[in-house]
Amino acid sequence: MRLIENLHFNNIRGDITGGITAGVVALPFAIAMGLASGAGAIAGLYGAIITGFFAALFGGTGAQVSGPTGPMTVVMALVVTQFVTYFSGEIDPITGLIYTQDAALGTGLAIAFTTVVLGGIFQIIFGLLKLGRFINLMPHPVTSGFMTGIGVIIIILQIPQVLGFYDIKGSTTGIFSQLGEVKEYFVNIGAISIAAITLATVYLLPKKIGKFIPAPLFALVTGTLVLLFFPELFSSSAEPLNAMILGEIPTGLPSFQTPVWEVSIVVDMIAAGMMLAILGSIDSLLTSLVSDEITRTHHKSDRELIGQGIGNTLSGLFGGLPGAGATMRTMTNVKAGGLTPISGALHAVLLLAIVLGGAQYAKEIPLAVLGAILVKVGTDIIDWEYLKNLASTPKSGALIMIVVLGITVFYNLMAAVGVGLVMASLIFLQRMTDVQLASIISVQTIEEASHLDETHQELIRAGNTLFYQLNGPMSFGSAKGVVRDFSTKSNYNRAILDLSNVPVIDYTTSRSISEICNICQEKSAEITIVGANIKVRHALENIGIDKELISH
Repeated sequence: MRLIENLHFNNIRGDITGGITAGVVALPFAIAMGLASGAGAIAGLYGAIITGFFAALFGGTGAQVSGPTGPMTVVMALVVTQFVTYFSGEIDPITGLIYTQDAALGTGLAIAFTTVVLGGIFQIIFGLLKLGRFINLMPHPVTSGFMTGIGVIIIILQIPQVLGFYDIKGSTTGIFSQLGEVKEYFVNIGAISIAAITLATVYLLPKKIGKFIPAPLFALVTGTLVLLFFPELFSSSAEPLNAMILGEIPTGLPSFQTPVWEVSIVVDMIAAGMMLAILGSIDSLLTSLVSDEITRTHHKSDRELIGQGIGNTLSGLFGGLPGAGATMRTMTNVKAGGLTPISGALHAVLLLAIVLGGAQYAKEIPLAVLGAILVKVGTDIIDWEYLKNLASTPKSGALIMIVVLGITVFYNLMAAVGVGLVMASLIFLQRMTDVQLASIISVQTIEEASHLDETHQELIRAGNTLFYQLNGPMSFGSAKGVVRDFSTKSNYNRAILDLSNVPVIDYTTSRSISEICNICQEKSAEITIVGANIKVRHALENIGIDKELISH
């Protein structure tokens, strides 16, 4: 295994251009997602730098650019809220005093960053166990409902920022309940105006300008300049101007964050880490598929999981957000010429240079601008194509998508994935059962026996013979149906059970064939099992079926 996959210097000019362009695009997203996560803008920047650098070097997708993404930010925001809330009002075991708000925030964030480390370790384990191919098997309705739900959550969480109600925080349902208590709903004209300008910019910026400066960055600069040069336009807002801006961002290199363990919530920490790992893996591998399509290459999914895991582990250890492969940044990189890990690593180096030399200039960025940028992120994540064709898609797929979407938005992300997978598995099992039962061939008259060989036709012609043929791999889902169908047959004193087209059977199907033998015995009918291969024959003998009934 090569230390750095897909590394070469034949495309160095394109990689430099792609890396710089991707870094410029990543800047507003990193700041916005850091703020949205509750961990702070600097956590978003550190996450973009660390995951972007190490996932590029040790991942399995050459042109992929990694960093904080919408889905990962949503989960991180929930994790931060969960653990900060847990410590609020609790007693500090060291001092014996009740946690102050700042102490609860500090401890909660430390726990949250520890879960990021756990998530990264889980991803490395996924890669070492070669689980990447299984993650790619996620049914599309589940993925669509999940991602659409995350997009909706991102949009809802930005409502306070866009409307200028900065004291409103919490979950999706909590935000709606708090907004209902606001008497003057659209009172902060300043925030709404800046958000509207930002949204108009990211959606309507001419492509000619977008070639030179990405729309999100142009919107961020435009919104900031409007507030700086025309503050009088917003002086009547309900919030003071200093409440409308990002404020100071720490500069310098990140410091090491010692992992913090709390025994009373260790199960919650592991669950949160697993959620980050699963979501990060899905998010990254979906982006890897997009990268494959536009670069005509093939990623290595298990290697990608290891690279993402290394990036997230280190990000958590240095106070950064968890990251994943970012579709927009990856496509920007490729379109600008990037093809190798050099481009992804360079994008991270550029962000590091900005943090070290220019973070102090970001303090004037309006929160409404960042909120509006994330609204655009949320709308981009929503699977509009699937929603547009929802009425014409199979009802089962549409049902799965809607259920997963609802659970994601209003209950729990992990539960949404679990419920979606169970529903998809049960529906698939039912379909396979129907196909397997429909493939059964039952013949009792010579008119039905034209496709049989001469020997079996002679037996049918002799009368009172039932020829019963199973086809394809038989599973536990169809086992009971086979017995139920066979039990409806009558007027025979000899049965031939043909398994020549059955390559494999499981324990439940073996039991069902044993029941068929018992049915024949109860009717005093002779039964012969023909065509069974060695594996099927052994399975039948192991279940206790008489060897004499199985023809060789």
